[in-house]
Amino acid sequence: MKNIFRLLIIVLALLLTLDVYAGGGNRTGTGGAAQLLIPVGPRGIAMGEANLAVAQGIESIFWNPAGVANMQNSTSVMFSHMSYLADIGVEYGAVATNIEGFGVVALSLKSLGIGDILVTTTTDPDGLGGAVFSPQMLTAGLTYSRQLTERISVGLTANLITETLGDASSTGFGFNVGVIYNTLADIKGLSIGIAMKNVGPQMQYDGSGMLVLSSVQDQNRPPQYTKIEAAKFDLPSSFEMGVGYKAEFDEQNAVQLAGVFLNNNFSEDEYKFGAEYGFNNQFFARLGYQFAPDVDSEQYLYGLTAGAGVNVNLDGILLRVDYAYRTAQYFDGNHVFALSVGF
Repeated sequence: MKNIFRLLIIVLALLLTLDVYAGGGNRTGTGGAAQLLIPVGPRGIAMGEANLAVAQGIESIFWNPAGVANMQNSTSVMFSHMSYLADIGVEYGAVATNIEGFGVVALSLKSLGIGDILVTTTTDPDGLGGAVFSPQMLTAGLTYSRQLTERISVGLTANLITETLGDASSTGFGFNVGVIYNTLADIKGLSIGIAMKNVGPQMQYDGSGMLVLSSVQDQNRPPQYTKIEAAKFDLPSSFEMGVGYKAEFDEQNAVQLAGVFLNNNFSEDEYKFGAEYGFNNQFFARLGYQFAPDVDSEQYLYGLTAGAGVNVNLDGILLRVDYAYRTAQYFDGNHVFALSVGF
């Protein structure tokens, strides 16, 4: 009873944030650290990013940290690669372990590979000097997840966020918190999930790249370096509510349905839907769709998603391979591959 009371407090606190997150469309483009919004995990991506209430195991770190507590093995490792937009690569790795009597602890790292960019200046606007810089964007996370009861699990992820653009950099912290309630209303297979993501203090760029050589006219003194103070920016926080239902037709065939409402603090609200067909809990086919009703169709980047997965049990070692494809307007589609090992 005490654990259930704590859960109700958490859910109430999340629901109270709805007023804070209202009207995000008026603030489009004013947030930063957009790398936090890039998803990882082919299963969730293939299901239209709608698996908030049905995420399980190590892949749940991004979608809903509460789902990490439902991992099938005592220890899991996951590696993922995404071919993102404009030749940007997203690399991701995570490890999670179940500590008996304590809960599940996980570490994760996401890195964006943007490549080299020519350095341009007022005197060399075309970058003919040949100098380049390589932006670096990293998110390192520590996750704790625990099952409070057979039906209820909660989770929290603390992220260290770093961004480096040439000689300027920014470091900050963000937090994700989530809850999953399974067998809702005593209906087998029905679940609900709630998550609040990317909540934390503002970030700000600093470093030698913010120094500008300037001089004062009509004064007899040499030019001096002046530091420009960059504007602070908020994290792209959001509030999500999702529902899922798994229908098991027999021992071999099952269908998982899921839907999510996403309230963005710095863009319009989104709706996401997905489905997964599983055969013998070994072969999976997935389909999804996401849209934002208040955004013109020509401005919304994503839409249809699809993917597949295979589970193989090798003498107690669970090997899982997943793939997802996501359409992207004006760009080539995103390809996502992942390998997970549980033991």
